[in-house]
Amino acid sequence: MQTVAQALKPAVSQEVPLRGRARQAAIPAPSSFRRRAVNYTLTFITVVLVVDALVGDKGLLETMRARKQYAEVAASLAAVQLQNDRLRDQIQRLTSDPETIESVAREELGLIRPGELVFVVKDVDHKP
Repeated sequence: MQTVAQALKPAVSQEVPLRGRARQAAIPAPSSFRRRAVNYTLTFITVVLVVDALVGDKGLLETMRARKQYAEVAASLAAVQLQNDRLRDQIQRLTSDPETIESVAREELGLIRPGELVFVVKDVDHKP
């Protein structure tokens, strides 16, 4: 049988320290293999993300290619707009400017004014 003093005294394994918290078991350090595996995994993921950022669907190379194509299309559009403006100006002159209409009639149709003479000069080949 136990005495009262022995019953009140806690067992050694249940002893609580007088100051501070109870000590916890130390966490074992990860093994070098595990640490290397984590490092390799993180390196692989980083490489995959960088490669995807460079050559993916919306990657750096595709963005640069799209910007170049945009610049080419913008330059082509500017050239077509300039040509369109020149053609509109020519249409305006051909419909309203009598001098332009006369110039086209003389050059393309060979028309002349009344009282004018047309001289046609032909080169003659001389054979020695």
